Amino acid sequence: MRTKILTSSVLLLALAVNHAQAQETETTLNAYAAGYVAGYTCSAVFNANKSEAAIREHELTGIYPLIADRVADLSSSLNRYIDRDNKWVRVAYDDGARERISVWRDRLGCVDLPVGATIADAAKVSRPFTNQEVTKDKGEPWRERQPVNHVTGNLELDGVIQKAFSKHYGAGARTTAILIATPEKIIAENYIDGFTPETSQRTWSVAKSIAASVVGAAVLHRDVDVKAPATIENWQSELDPRRHITLENLLHMASGLDSNAAGNRTDRVYMGGGRVVDTAATTALEVTPGSRWKYANNDTMLAMRAVREGFDNANDYLKFPYEMLLDKIGMQHTFLETDWNDDFIMSSQVWTTARDLARLGVLHLQNGMWQGERILPENWLSYISEAAPAQPATGSPGYGAQWWLYNERFPDLPNDTIAARGNRGQYLVIIPSKNLVVVRRGYDIAGEAGFSEHDFVRDVLAALK
Repeated sequence: MRTKILTSSVLLLALAVNHAQAQETETTLNAYAAGYVAGYTCSAVFNANKSEAAIREHELTGIYPLIADRVADLSSSLNRYIDRDNKWVRVAYDDGARERISVWRDRLGCVDLPVGATIADAAKVSRPFTNQEVTKDKGEPWRERQPVNHVTGNLELDGVIQKAFSKHYGAGARTTAILIATPEKIIAENYIDGFTPETSQRTWSVAKSIAASVVGAAVLHRDVDVKAPATIENWQSELDPRRHITLENLLHMASGLDSNAAGNRTDRVYMGGGRVVDTAATTALEVTPGSRWKYANNDTMLAMRAVREGFDNANDYLKFPYEMLLDKIGMQHTFLETDWNDDFIMSSQVWTTARDLARLGVLHLQNGMWQGERILPENWLSYISEAAPAQPATGSPGYGAQWWLYNERFPDLPNDTIAARGNRGQYLVIIPSKNLVVVRRGYDIAGEAGFSEHDFVRDVLAALK
């Protein structure tokens, strides 16, 4: 089964690369590479306090081949691009004729400015949070915590964790963190050298499940209706069939919109300094909403845009996830990054720690309750865990509402297992029947067999018996 999935992934990657190379000019690809270096350097320095050597090793190697060589060329003299006082990163490209800039903001992380922007434009970036220092992680809410990087005393579990930091679960695996917890106890917490419980790392598509949690908070606190049409301004003409796409369609990856051959490739937003409203909201309908499952970053970005259009102003929208979700449960080292139009890019661009992801998992184990306060709707765990009407092909986990489902397709795991999954081996696995959360972070190498979260969680469960 795993070989089939891998083969499909490699084929999809090849198709995506060929498509991109056929469509984009050398100048655009150079701009993508410069944007990649600027954005990742900015986030790694100011979100995660990483050294330049660690950034080159982790963030800028092992990436997909479309821009890998260009990124390597641009990152060779990384230190000249970083302004630590003003918290921005500038990367020159095309022999210095052009530049890409990424600017850091309190709580929100880094925002990539568009091609053509200059350093003078950095001052124009909105700043809804000011002088908000990230607090020390005190290990709450866990009453009991295994010391970091210590053995657990369970020889079988310690052996499984040791294997997780080797190539045992995938030839291209590069694990940075493992955390296993219940709501009461951190059973195991391990990091590579240079990483601590406060070192944030990009989530990639684990962000989609965080986005679903923000939607859940909006359902509870702002009367958002997932069954209602998504109120995207671009779609409101009476002749536009997209106005019938519901927020639920977007959460189910069933918008029916055209997202090219590979819906996980949204380079214009991720690296090109593009806006969500100029990319995700402008694609045409391809099939009837709800009739087809297709993994598409745009669907997640549009779900968040639909939530935004219910707010009176951008600042209130930007503060909402922090005030009503993250800060409530202690996710203080999480940065939800946006485009320069203040739309969250929560299909991928979130930086967070293993502990913060585990906190989100505990919130779901507690059915949306946190220290006596309701954070998510009472039925939210059931809602996100219900199989969407249209499903991925056999051989993949099933899909709910921005969460993957390890149901009867994976008999080695309990049927109620759900997971947030991201590129390069980011995993948050929640097993309600076992009252267990498993987090794995990594920098897996593109094009090689990545970390098998299924096999790892299976072995963890066997060790915990």
